Formats: sequence, structure tokens, C-alpha cells
Amino acid sequence: MQKPLTVLLVASLMLAGCGGWRDSRVNPSNWFGKSRSERVEPAEETNPLIPRQTRGVFSRPDPVDNTTPITEVTELRVEQTTTGVIIYAEGLASRQGPYEVELRPVTTPEEEADGILSLSFRVIYPNRATPVGSEFSRTVRAAYSVNKYEIRGIRTIRVIGQNNQRTTRRR
Repeated sequence: MQKPLTVLLVASLMLAGCGGWRDSRVNPSNWFGKSRSERVEPAEETNPLIPRQTRGVFSRPDPVDNTTPITEVTELRVEQTTTGVIIYAEGLASRQGPYEVELRPVTTPEEEADGILSLSFRVIYPNRATPVGSEFSRTVRAAYSVNKYEIRGIRTIRVIGQNNQRTTRRR
């Protein structure tokens, strides 16, 4: 045990005292060459604290909008609540089976300046063929809530379908 320890101690002292060790190919710190620093200008104005949006392995593709406007808007009413208003709309679909019924805001800046809230009455139809059926079986309803701070500047509410639109005004 004493001989290997002595040999190891002598070898390490010899290597440490050797001036050529720093530039030797045996030195692991010389294996990848000297590092250089270069200044790189950003290609565009970006904030380095916000990460770039990248697609990962588990990310989902952007959703596709499969909705279509309801064929006809048959009823529109607005009911006052303590927190604002609820806009109720009833529509007639072109065939049976619509789902994912919604009132989607589509107000343009010009309409907003005039105090108009425009909502598109949208549904999704099944991929398979469905019968037309009676009007009762094709009737769908949707609601949209607006709080009292948003309703302050609104004078007209418009619900838009494929063939018509219904409008109500504040009194």
C-alpha cells in the first residue's frame, strides 16, 4: 500500500511541476480548444425574458372552427340581473342535431363606438346526415351574459343568423 501511494504522489508532483502540461494534448482542458466570445445582434426586437412559443411533442394543433351560423333567429330577449344582463336567443336550425350552441361576440370597433353589441348565433352540425324534422325538433336556445360595466355603453343588441338578424334597443 505504501509503494503505490508513493508512486502516485511522485507522479502527480512531477506533472504539476511540468510547464508543458498546460499546452499538452493530454490535458483535458485543451481537448475542445479555446472558447471565443462574439457579440450577436438580435434579428428582431424581442424580450429575452419571454420564452418563444414553440410546438412541443405534446402540444395540440390550433383548433379549427367548425361552427356555422344558425339558419334563422326566431326570438331575442334581454333580462336584467343584479350583475348585468343575460341575452337569450332562440333559433331554428336547418336540420336536426346541432350542438355546441353559442352566442359569439363579433362586434366591430365602429359598432362598439356606436353602442352596438353584435352576437353571432353559431352551432355545430353532426358529420353524419340527419333528418330535417319538425320546427320543434330543430329549435335551439343560447344565452350570453354581459356584466353591468360592459353594458353601460351598449344601446343596441343584435343577434345575427344566416338568413336574418334580430335587434333590440335599450329604452
